[in-house]
Amino acid sequence: MRSTRLANGIRVLSQELPDFDSVTVGIWVENGSRYEAPEQAGISHFLEHLFFKGTERRTAAQIAEEIDAVGGVLNAFTGKEYTCYYAKVLREHLPLALDLLADLFTHSRFAEEEIERERSVIIQEISQAEDTPDDYVHELFNLAFWNGHPLSRPIAGTAASVSRFTRADFLAFREARYRPNRVLICGAGSLRHEQLAEAALQHFGDLRGAADRSDTGAPVACPGIAVHEKPLEQVHLCLGAPGISQTDPDRYAVHLLNLALGGGMSSRLFQEIRERRGKAYTVYSFLSSFLDAGYVGVYVGTSAAWVREVVEVICAEMDRLTREGLEPAELGRTKNQMKGNLLLGLETSDSRMSRIAKNEIYFGRDVPLDEVAAGIDAVTRDDIVRVAQRLFSPRVLGLTVLGDLRGERLDPGVLGA
Repeated sequence: MRSTRLANGIRVLSQELPDFDSVTVGIWVENGSRYEAPEQAGISHFLEHLFFKGTERRTAAQIAEEIDAVGGVLNAFTGKEYTCYYAKVLREHLPLALDLLADLFTHSRFAEEEIERERSVIIQEISQAEDTPDDYVHELFNLAFWNGHPLSRPIAGTAASVSRFTRADFLAFREARYRPNRVLICGAGSLRHEQLAEAALQHFGDLRGAADRSDTGAPVACPGIAVHEKPLEQVHLCLGAPGISQTDPDRYAVHLLNLALGGGMSSRLFQEIRERRGKAYTVYSFLSSFLDAGYVGVYVGTSAAWVREVVEVICAEMDRLTREGLEPAELGRTKNQMKGNLLLGLETSDSRMSRIAKNEIYFGRDVPLDEVAAGIDAVTRDDIVRVAQRLFSPRVLGLTVLGDLRGERLDPGVLGA
């Protein structure tokens, strides 16, 4: 990995992979929904959409036509702590990709009529999320578990907040947050670092100013049970506990614990809840980690009659990990699974580009794959027991349930408290 810092503070990072046919370039801004005031909820995501709605040189249709004409991808996404605008093309079309990204980023018009059209689109996006219960239950869990903290809010905001934004709000937000010291330009694939650095200087070298990152403080967990009655065929549930930050020294052990608990078809929860008991089709565990906090959770979609049993199974498996950890053979399999997942996930230029950016955002440096592999291999059974005891105390568990419980009642005792 190579890096260059422009005079204005923009960081340019790349990984040259000459055997790849593709190249992916992304503009990352260290700004996401976490840094929004309550009245700004959803503005980062809305602003991301608007960058694609026409520039001084191109209409929205022309932008789409130019990237489609070379078989490329031009897209963006907003997270809790960053926003990314990226293009993936064949190596010979890199100049076009760079020109398109630069045009979007520096010359978008934010026309009033486009804002109104996109407002309707985003409100439909919010409604769609609420109509997708296996996704919506995660939003409800966040709102309950980190109640009142910006990390708890949906990235897209609410229909009410989105309806309030004006063009002046977007321009002021961009001016305050999209400053060079918070911008990374990352590329991976069939490119030369010098080429990327020269293009970055040409297109972005004149940007000025600096943005502060608002210190929102770490969220405080709010354990307990939140039930949202809704007439659905299934009951959807998320059960979680406070987790780890992106840079926590225990991150390798926690990732291994998560894989063993519910990270694949051989995981404990998949085998027990789906294969042995037949109580769910979808069951998995997951980690959400941020700069200073995180949580570990389990999702299951099941029937109302089986909710209590499913929750008891999850809590029992968490308790077993705190007492026994992982047997040597299971720990060995899980380590190989984690390393395999990592390497297979890096077979594309876009995944390589994302890894470069996230390492810079969270670690401030490149984290070599050899270092990651060594960290995985160093985890012991005692480490698994220790981190399980750190995470899985019944008194800090949160449970969110969405669906028609058909009269079934859940009391705190179901969490083992």
